[in-house]
Amino acid sequence: MTTRHSEERDLERAREIAERGLILRTTVGSVVHGLSNPGTDDRDELGVCIEPPEYLLGFRRFEHFVYRTQPEGAQSGPGDLDLTVYGLHKYCRLALKGSPTTLLPLFVAGEHLLATSELGRELQALAPAFRARSTGRAFLGYLDAQRQGLAGAKQPSRTRELSAQHGYDTKYAMHALRIGHQGIEFLTTGRIALPVAEPERSALREVRAGVVPRDEVLARIDAAAARLAEVSEDPGLPAQPDAGAVDRFVVHAYRGAWDAGAHAG
Repeated sequence: MTTRHSEERDLERAREIAERGLILRTTVGSVVHGLSNPGTDDRDELGVCIEPPEYLLGFRRFEHFVYRTQPEGAQSGPGDLDLTVYGLHKYCRLALKGSPTTLLPLFVAGEHLLATSELGRELQALAPAFRARSTGRAFLGYLDAQRQGLAGAKQPSRTRELSAQHGYDTKYAMHALRIGHQGIEFLTTGRIALPVAEPERSALREVRAGVVPRDEVLARIDAAAARLAEVSEDPGLPAQPDAGAVDRFVVHAYRGAWDAGAHAG
């Protein structure tokens, strides 16, 4: 069999695993935050699935399935779909590390909750287990990286909204501030409001519209980083996520799905 045919077969098998084992799928892009510009944004979605036993216990591996409307290397445009479906094991590993995007599906509801199951609802109910001082520091690391990209002479290449007046990538800047806000919110309340609540949402939309000078944006990021660093050291928070609770859920989820024959055949 040629390499191309082998890759096509592997992709089709990954798609089958993602679809048959799906327990949760949500929107995770600008739309779910209430920060989109109608007609300009692509569709970012994230899902979680239960892979078959042989992909967790044997030598074969399934970590994620990725589908993009645009070919690999091409930038997504308005209406394009960027979908990633993680196996449950990898998803929880990323969430325990405090990945902001990975944590978002735990708080999505309503029209942006695209698919769920009983296990998906149990996973969302597990959200408090990921709240810890280490999670705050992870958010802070993402925020710092975003700030460095915004402050650098070379603007990030993956985004495409430049302020003609102030010369910076406004969408990138908006998401940097959003990460800071949501990190603070998660650590202080245990939740992430979706869409972003007012007055923060209007302030973020002003940044995306390009009406805020870059120096002011950087100052706002610095203020958010300082507050996030402060709450990340709150002694009232656990030092680390509750890995035991997550582990118990993962074992329960795999056993339940496999016993029910979710991947039989």
